[in-house]
Amino acid sequence: MRIAQIAPLTESVPPTLYGGTERIVSYLTEELTSLGHDVTLFASGDSVTTATLEPMAPRALRFDTSLRDAIAPHMVMMEAVYRRAHEFDVLHFHLDYWSFSLFSRGPAPSLTTLHGRLDLPEHKPMYDMFPRAPLVSISFAQRRGMPDANYVKTIHHGIPTNLLTPQLVTPGYLAFLGRIAPEKRPDRAIRIARRAGMKLKIAAKVDRVDQGYFDAKIRPMIDGDQIEMIGEIGDAQKAAFLGGAHALLMPIDWPEPFGLVMIEAMACGTPVIAFNCGSVPEIVDDGLTGFVVDSEDAAVAAVPRLQRLSRAAIRTRFERRFSARRMAGDYVSLYREMAISARPRLRVVS
Repeated sequence: MRIAQIAPLTESVPPTLYGGTERIVSYLTEELTSLGHDVTLFASGDSVTTATLEPMAPRALRFDTSLRDAIAPHMVMMEAVYRRAHEFDVLHFHLDYWSFSLFSRGPAPSLTTLHGRLDLPEHKPMYDMFPRAPLVSISFAQRRGMPDANYVKTIHHGIPTNLLTPQLVTPGYLAFLGRIAPEKRPDRAIRIARRAGMKLKIAAKVDRVDQGYFDAKIRPMIDGDQIEMIGEIGDAQKAAFLGGAHALLMPIDWPEPFGLVMIEAMACGTPVIAFNCGSVPEIVDDGLTGFVVDSEDAAVAAVPRLQRLSRAAIRTRFERRFSARRMAGDYVSLYREMAISARPRLRVVS
């Protein structure tokens, strides 16, 4: 098939550091290419791919210090894709609602994978305006924020099975990975580690919008000894970081649409202790790949139970449920359905 993948321009594909959406776009694009499909990736010019790259900005917008308007490059990309839409069997957008207006009238089938939360009040008028826009949810929990939208499928994320692997090390700490933000609740992770009497390593970025929260709430809790702040890390460091942990702590306080870090931990054979929010019960098999908890007390109580879990079984479960190849196969099935249904129907004439 001729497939267009349209990514956000904020990060490169794949991102050099943090960037869940762009990471998934990269994994999907590479798997589709390896399966023999003709894939064109619309992304920033510093992206790296085996597909055909169409650079829509010189570099990831997050690292472009001269940029003043991040919307303009995305608008240019929308028009560029529209002018080439006839070249593709399907257009796959990863930009939330950006494509709805233009591509609801477009010449090629299109779909949008929703990577973020859907429970904000500003969203409903937009989705009501385009009730036929084909949407893919990344968890069933994600749909609760917009239950009446036009979901054509739920496809859980996947990552390459050779990207992160179990490490032959003795676990020595608890891990927190991702982003410092109030909804991610790193403060909970710190309290859980302290109460469990274990070291916590925090590998996370601090966005500009969250700098005040970090300075006021989190920095005073970091002692550099039991609680250690490592900073933002990339894929090259994740296997060692996650593989060396007794567990990944994910004490979130928001409706997490998916939580890529959970399956990254599972790929390393590392169990997850996560709060029962959003997609967590769909991703974590309680008692097999980790524990789903409802309080800090329950999280602390789960720490001694980690030794009952098999890291080999966690890795096996990851391979079965969350590989990039499985994800790509799910999307290819959907692409074919859409491409076939979009073909003009033959009719008999005398």
